[in-house]
Amino acid sequence: MSIVSNSIINADAEARYLSPGELDQIKSFVAAGQRRVRVAQVLSEGRERIIKTAGAALFQKRPDVISPGGNAYGEEMTASCLRDMDYYLRLVTYGIIAGDVTPIEEIGIIGAKEMYRSLGTPLEAMAEAVREMKNAAQSMLTGSDAEEAGFYFDYVVGALS
Repeated sequence: MSIVSNSIINADAEARYLSPGELDQIKSFVAAGQRRVRVAQVLSEGRERIIKTAGAALFQKRPDVISPGGNAYGEEMTASCLRDMDYYLRLVTYGIIAGDVTPIEEIGIIGAKEMYRSLGTPLEAMAEAVREMKNAAQSMLTGSDAEEAGFYFDYVVGALS
């Protein structure tokens, strides 16, 4: 939930106006909005490059996933793995735009571990895929933009670990 929504819900629950501190937090959130949009746009526009680079790095580090019996063995399964990577990249952009991990948590993390376990997909490999996406994405970003994106990638890695 964004700082705006959270502040309003808390104030309303206490039947009060927003405090000066809450208004300052909202002001900072809004001021950083252009940066968050810029970061999400770079990631969205670079998604093919990020997925391709990260996938190649993952498969080089974890050849077991593309070997016979691996969860990404064969064209169809490799495509499914890359599709999942794209899904997590999309979730990262949602978190960046919201300035909060709630969209990541609610849309993509709840139940993900159980689903991957039931499919026999090694969670370490998925976490490694997200780390590789972070590396690829950060090569396209600098300074505070890279830090902003890095936080959300790290959140997904932690949730999958």
